[in-house]
Amino acid sequence: QLQLVESGGGLVQPGGSLRLSCEGSGGTLDYYSIGWFRQVPGSGREGIAYISSGGGSTEYVDSVKGRFIISRDNAKRMVYLQMNSLKPEDTGVYYCAAAGGIPLGIIVRSPNMYAYWGRGTQVTVSS
Repeated sequence: QLQLVESGGGLVQPGGSLRLSCEGSGGTLDYYSIGWFRQVPGSGREGIAYISSGGGSTEYVDSVKGRFIISRDNAKRMVYLQMNSLKPEDTGVYYCAAAGGIPLGIIVRSPNMYAYWGRGTQVTVSS
């Protein structure tokens, strides 16, 4: 069974950068569409960035466009989220998730389509 583990979160000042990593184990990530989601207390999980199984398609929520970059290295079973120009409103727990059975190049936006989730990593943006 595929397992995902996030890392790279922490405390950073506004304007700073962090790179989150998501490592897959128990199977290859090659055939999974991956998403990064953010959750703050009292709210559901919000999709932040998505990448198709082959890496050829990416998509971002408007609030992070131009600041965040999602990428993947299937050979290493890793997915990354480079976060730049961080703002206090980026604070939250970040989860990576994998959706299987998705055609190549297709972006999956609905959290309900993601069968596998990591436990999350906390990102706090504060001065």
